[in-house]
Amino acid sequence: MKTSLISVFCMLFSLSVSAQWKPAGDLIKTKWAEQVNPENVLPEYPRPIMERGEWKNLNGLWNYAIVEKGARTPQTFDGEILVPFAVESSLSGVQKRIDDTKELVYQRTFEVPSTWKGKQVLLHFGAVDWKADVWVNDIKVGSHTGGYAPFSFDITPALVAKNNKLVVRVWDPTDKSYQPRGKQVSNPSGIWYTPVSGIWQTVWLEPVSEKHIANLRILPDVDRNILKVDACVAEGAATDMVEVNVYDGNQLVASGKSINGQAVDVAMPENVKLWSPNSPFLYTLKVNLINKGKVVDKVDSYAAMRKYSTKRDADGIVRLELNNQPLFQFGPLDQGWWPDGLYTAPSDEALRYDVQKTKDFGFNMIRKHIKVEPARWYMHCDQLGIIVWQDMPSGDKNPEWQMYQYFNGRERERSAVSEANYRKEWKEIMDYLYSYPCIGTWVPFNEAWGQFKTQEIAEWTKQYDPSRLVNPASGGNHYQCGDMLDLHKYPAPEMYLYDAQRPTVLGEYGGIGLVLKDHLWEPNRNWGYVQFNSSKEATDEYVKYAEMLYNMIKKGFSGAVYTQTTDVEIEVNGLMTYDRKVIKLDEARIREINQRICNSLKK
Repeated sequence: MKTSLISVFCMLFSLSVSAQWKPAGDLIKTKWAEQVNPENVLPEYPRPIMERGEWKNLNGLWNYAIVEKGARTPQTFDGEILVPFAVESSLSGVQKRIDDTKELVYQRTFEVPSTWKGKQVLLHFGAVDWKADVWVNDIKVGSHTGGYAPFSFDITPALVAKNNKLVVRVWDPTDKSYQPRGKQVSNPSGIWYTPVSGIWQTVWLEPVSEKHIANLRILPDVDRNILKVDACVAEGAATDMVEVNVYDGNQLVASGKSINGQAVDVAMPENVKLWSPNSPFLYTLKVNLINKGKVVDKVDSYAAMRKYSTKRDADGIVRLELNNQPLFQFGPLDQGWWPDGLYTAPSDEALRYDVQKTKDFGFNMIRKHIKVEPARWYMHCDQLGIIVWQDMPSGDKNPEWQMYQYFNGRERERSAVSEANYRKEWKEIMDYLYSYPCIGTWVPFNEAWGQFKTQEIAEWTKQYDPSRLVNPASGGNHYQCGDMLDLHKYPAPEMYLYDAQRPTVLGEYGGIGLVLKDHLWEPNRNWGYVQFNSSKEATDEYVKYAEMLYNMIKKGFSGAVYTQTTDVEIEVNGLMTYDRKVIKLDEARIREINQRICNSLKK
């Protein structure tokens, strides 16, 4: 009876908390919005490339206040906000705008589990846009700038036995400053969308030993059949040993060890399984940190044996290759926006849905367009077999345009602080995503938006990560650097330039619009490059463009990106509606032509 009463009380408490929160506004929402529970928001482990068994999720209802920039932390708050949804989003329960004169203050309390006694406690943020200052029990534990990469602080010295207070202050100037922001603008219209401010990915706690694995950098070498695992060890010593065990399912197939901070080179089995969109095989990794014969830390991870490169074919065309075989990489422009959560998907199921539908449509690649996703999105791409072209979110003078220049045109100059911030955030993003196998191409610039020192940035990107290709400026001012020439042409595909020394790709085309009345962000305002009145007409146009693209492959195209996965705000040129409730085009017809394109270079 006692257990039953406790269960009833917990259920009633949960219902009471849920009743206090509801999505704000009356705009369209996905089906997953109805399933959001403030007591269990995005409960999945947030860092799948380096997983530990113990952690605590801090997502849920926090206190919030919007204050003048620089004002003192308030004693009373404006209400509650559902973390990790941005303050401008419906799922935050707030849906308010802030500007560069305001700051957003978050506050909550938390308990540290008693089983963590003697451990260091790390406070992790998946992403906060843009400048975050963090206090625990009124002790400042750190600051971070950058809206797209994770960061963490060791908060152990600031903790008390019970009822710890956490305060986060965020300043986000959106388009009033130089920082990367992608499609966010103060006045959304056309291809520019609602601002996203504050915490927008999972906040969590993790206990670790003083000596622990702080990061993994995993690099497959297909040509030598070696998997390199570089474990960065906090408080490391020369006597530390890192042990890596590689599993195919439950079977141990390879292992390796190293000491003195050296990377572990694991010799993979002769019958190694390669990762590809048709066979996205992932090996399980178990990494142990051993000191004086004792395991002091261990993490679970995964890896794929795959290689991204380019090579000239028998016809003299330089092609993109995967695992030393030519592969035409074809996928949608994926903006990663949600009508209810903006930057944040309402659930992990929703996050995976877009990747799965991309696969269902017959694509083998996604261009992640001037946004960076939570780590689990890349895990889904790894698992489902989708190559990712990863854009750097644009900023500074975005969206101002210069006259198009082809090869050696004049570039925009940035201030020293803007340039330094770009380099810092781009490095953080590459570090964050380095070990995810799906990342095949880095894209530092898009369409001359904030583009500067292209050759230098492209060369530095390639030097920093030689294992990926570099697309120096997708559709932008073009220079003879990096690994490919990327053209943009709307609506129909066209090869108006060709590079005989690098692969030539079509980084954007299409934009076929179809308005579906009950699935619009703004019923009286919508936009597409071309618009049609029925699914059949839009599908016919898609197939017509795809046939044109197919015929250009033998003339020199080696990859292409169709605009786009979903409608976004007033853009109506998605393969799906913004609320993901309708697939707008004929999926079977799209899949058939897409697969023909993806398989066009197979021997």
